[in-house]
Amino acid sequence: MKFTMVGMAIAAEKPAVSAAWFTEHFGFAVGVDLGWYVNTQHTDHPALSLDFVQRDHPSWPAATRGKTVVGTLLAFLVADVDAEYARLGDEGLEVVLPPVTEPWGQRRFQVAGPDGLLVEVLQQVAPDPQWLADNGFGA
Repeated sequence: MKFTMVGMAIAAEKPAVSAAWFTEHFGFAVGVDLGWYVNTQHTDHPALSLDFVQRDHPSWPAATRGKTVVGTLLAFLVADVDAEYARLGDEGLEVVLPPVTEPWGQRRFQVAGPDGLLVEVLQQVAPDPQWLADNGFGA
């Protein structure tokens, strides 16, 4: 498959409020705002798009129309997870998982986003050699 953009549509109670949260904290910019639908694109990665759709709008799939997002985690890979944790903490975001270094080679934390969405910020780090050996990786 060849594509030119990666996007995600999120069922939102208030699309403009949700879009503003990503604009303020994660570098997105609003492209289109129809009230019931707001499109954002990341300012440094224009091929990354987040759309926010009024969760009870007729255009939203009937099976989940009107329901709150559950079980959705949006992840951003960054160069310095600790710097982002400090920045977002200073901005008052609700931390649901403080920074942790995972043996499989990630340092990550999670914040609560709008409309039940969770956002994970992570950095690749060297995996633990013992964990790799115990899980069948390596020589």
